[in-house]
Amino acid sequence: MSDNKLNLEKRTLSGKKVASLREDGLIPSVIYGNEIKEPILTQSAYNETEKVLEDAGYHSTIDIVVDGKPHMVIVKAIDLNPVNRRIDNIEFQAVSADKPVEATTPIVLVNYDASEANKLHYTLSQIMEEIDVKAKPADLPKELEVDASKLATTEDKITIADIVLPKGVELADKELSSEQAVATVYDPAAEAAAREAEDAKAAEAAVEDTEGEAAEGEAAEGEATEEKSE
Repeated sequence: MSDNKLNLEKRTLSGKKVASLREDGLIPSVIYGNEIKEPILTQSAYNETEKVLEDAGYHSTIDIVVDGKPHMVIVKAIDLNPVNRRIDNIEFQAVSADKPVEATTPIVLVNYDASEANKLHYTLSQIMEEIDVKAKPADLPKELEVDASKLATTEDKITIADIVLPKGVELADKELSSEQAVATVYDPAAEAAAREAEDAKAAEAAVEDTEGEAAEGEAAEGEATEEKSE
């Protein structure tokens, strides 16, 4: 059983007609997978659904009931309105408690404040913010914490090899390199100085080009004057 529970109703509207559901404060959704042979079109109240999704995200299971029938699901996709960022549509995947499933899990970097890199005012740049894992629904982690306290220089980085997976959890992508960077460290002051040097060099080159063009123009004028005098 999940801590997240949601009641859904079957819906008959689809396509462009679902816009009227959103106007009535409902979210259209679909459920598929596991023992569901045909996708089930569903709908639910916006506020209630949004709250459950905030708690479950893409990594925790949700116990839903559709017309009295229970299903255990995880969220596979959420479509947001590009203008107001409200939820437009949800895809739920039905899962079995005994079968491993894939889910997207956030990567959270912790303890950077205690690192030598932070003391030197370096900046931590997180490249990967989430990763796909595989586990039974009950074992799916809400997030994966990675210790950043040992970072000291701009040569240091956090890689996938530094992610400690809980028991029963594995990476979904077996081909993913353990050396792939999750986060890197850079010196903002040094990068700012390098940019200033590049800008100064570009400005100097532009001045030289302008002076060269002016000199060529003067030479051409001189030649033209000589030709006229002859």
